[in-house]
Amino acid sequence: MKKIKQKEIKMIWLLDIVILILLLISALAAINVKDLLSSAILLGAYSFLMCLLWAEMGAVDVAFTEAAVGAGISTAFFIGAIYQTTRRTKD
Repeated sequence: MKKIKQKEIKMIWLLDIVILILLLISALAAINVKDLLSSAILLGAYSFLMCLLWAEMGAVDVAFTEAAVGAGISTAFFIGAIYQTTRRTKD
């Protein structure tokens, strides 16, 4: 088994921190945005970032499931449901 260099460990932690910051930003943006379509797209981005995080941690099967279900099918269903609704007027 090869020894992992200290520089490689620092790079992995740096990648983890960047992904976690992007996760936090996308989650907060999805909560605070007023438009439903934008919120659905941001939730899809959140799922994709979670997929990257799972893959980076070595859980490839979980990452594949997150990409297929979370970022793929769920986002498509959200967008389809949004397009089936109508906007309310402020009358």
